[in-house]
Amino acid sequence: MLRYVFHRLWQSALTLVLASVVIFLGVRALPGDPAVTMAGEQADPQTVAAVRAHLGLDRPLWAQYWEFLWHSVSGDFGHSIRTGSPVRAMIATTFPVTLQLAGYAMLIAVLTGVSGGVLAAVYRGRWPEWLANGVSLVAMSVPTFWLGLLGVLYLSVRLHWFPASGYVSPLHDPARGGYYLTLPALVLGLTHAAMLQRQTRSSMVETLTADFVRTARAKGLAPMTVVVRYGLRNSLIVVTTVIGLQLGLLIAGTVVTERIFALPGIGKLTLDSLFSRDYPVIEAVVLVIVASYILINLLVDLLYTVIDPRVRVAGRTR
Repeated sequence: MLRYVFHRLWQSALTLVLASVVIFLGVRALPGDPAVTMAGEQADPQTVAAVRAHLGLDRPLWAQYWEFLWHSVSGDFGHSIRTGSPVRAMIATTFPVTLQLAGYAMLIAVLTGVSGGVLAAVYRGRWPEWLANGVSLVAMSVPTFWLGLLGVLYLSVRLHWFPASGYVSPLHDPARGGYYLTLPALVLGLTHAAMLQRQTRSSMVETLTADFVRTARAKGLAPMTVVVRYGLRNSLIVVTTVIGLQLGLLIAGTVVTERIFALPGIGKLTLDSLFSRDYPVIEAVVLVIVASYILINLLVDLLYTVIDPRVRVAGRTR
């Protein structure tokens, strides 16, 4: 077991280092010059050169990358070119907002997606399955930004059920904070619930036709016991994998939703930094998102050993 854990940790660390190289080169390939942005369009070449030297952009790429990697490991991402604020403080302020939104949306996705998938699998070939598949198909086809705009137009402006924008921290006021996050979480959660519903249904259909499920039914066990204890439990590997992937996508894909609902999350910070060519902020934000995605996948892999004992045995024999 420990060998398996160390092996996954080593793979995750290597993936993060390779991702840092891609992030660094990708940011440097962006059009525009942050030195010109900081100095101003009308600045003379000497001023631009001085700003570039101050930012360290005149040094070789390998030296810039080494400094970026060293600062990332130490947790010091430098200062923003646009505001001069510490990048670590900016991320510490905005990232919790994105995590709260992603967690709330994931809760909605799991509750609706898993229940819809189980319902479609149990009533296979009947109207509940057709309804669940139809709703999931529509949810997967509608773009998130369009669903968000519809939510603002009908649920906020016309019906006044939810606020159209704004943010209140759930840590300070849980009821009001949850109220402000409900509509954007619904927009994100329903989109991801569609994929989770289809994967849950597919896995449940395969499990419910297995021999051990037929044996459980032949013993006279209650239908709900068969579905939950034997069907859903043995489908958790696939469901957990999809949940982990969807949660990583949620954290990385909140940019549009945060923009629509004016949430001060990491998505808004990313867009503002891209427009101003703020290299330190862009690099730090993307690296934090990638690290979060890698960490989620690592936790999902380790969770397999709890859900399925066969994975735990395989890990010990390596």
